[in-house]
Amino acid sequence: MAEIQLKSNRFREERETDWRRLEVLLGRAERQGIAALRKDEILELPVLYQQALSSLSVARSISLDQALVDYLESLCTRAYFFVYGTRTRIGERVAGFFLREWPMAAQALWRETLVALSIGVIGTVVAFLLVRSDPDWFYGFVQAELANGRDPTATTAFLRETLYPKVSVHEGLSAMSAFLFTHNSQVALFAFALGFALCLPTAALLLYNGCMLGAFLALFASRKLGIEAGGWLMIHGVTELFAITLAGAAGLSLGWSVAFPGERTRVDAAAHAGRRAAMLMAGVVVMLFCAGLLEGFARQLIRADWARYSVAATTGVLWCAYFYWPRRRRT
Repeated sequence: MAEIQLKSNRFREERETDWRRLEVLLGRAERQGIAALRKDEILELPVLYQQALSSLSVARSISLDQALVDYLESLCTRAYFFVYGTRTRIGERVAGFFLREWPMAAQALWRETLVALSIGVIGTVVAFLLVRSDPDWFYGFVQAELANGRDPTATTAFLRETLYPKVSVHEGLSAMSAFLFTHNSQVALFAFALGFALCLPTAALLLYNGCMLGAFLALFASRKLGIEAGGWLMIHGVTELFAITLAGAAGLSLGWSVAFPGERTRVDAAAHAGRRAAMLMAGVVVMLFCAGLLEGFARQLIRADWARYSVAATTGVLWCAYFYWPRRRRT
């Protein structure tokens, strides 16, 4: 028994200085936060932790006294959470997502975003030209339930009335906003999820979405209501179409990684692309929520064309600045 006690005392004397140093650093970090440590102390912390962990392993293997083992276990547990644990609060995580992670995910997919935007613009232009040349093309692009009476058979007075509806806040604008948010979210999620099928369904959905927009614009332009319809659409459409374009870009990124995985396996390539795309999609839902509010409230309450275009231009500038303002990557 005396021999074990002697070994324990000698073991402790040889290493106690490092343990005490680790304890001092942990105590300061626990009281004042990790920012209270200097750069050299932060680099020293994992080294001291590894030494304490090694001491604990030795103490267990040669059956030193239990008090010493308990002390080392407690010390190593405290150090573990500072070396490997998450030290950010929920507020910091949310701020990090909006200030850095989401916009940088969008920046990383700028090529896919341009491709998705091009597909939507092509669909819009083609449908606009086809409907202007033959109004019957309208029914090929827009379903009857979505048109809701706004088709080539409608009168000009009816079409004008749909652009400036006489609705009050108490007549269900909040319900309309919730419905539109749900519908637009489904479109964006489909554009993202269908990307796994080698990009083709995503591209088709983006093209069809553009065709619907072009068909509606052509219909109203044929009745000399093109400018009015543009303001009615763009007050929310800038945010909504931007969100759907980003969702399409995320889907195209997934499909491209599956089709051309490079040196990775297809599963690994899809998982790698999926992490970045999922970050982008989390933000897309936020954009669609904003678009739903604009569509369900602002579009109904703001009736002046110049005001609608002003809101559309402002949202466009703000989203572009938010996503593509240069940011430095964290080291």
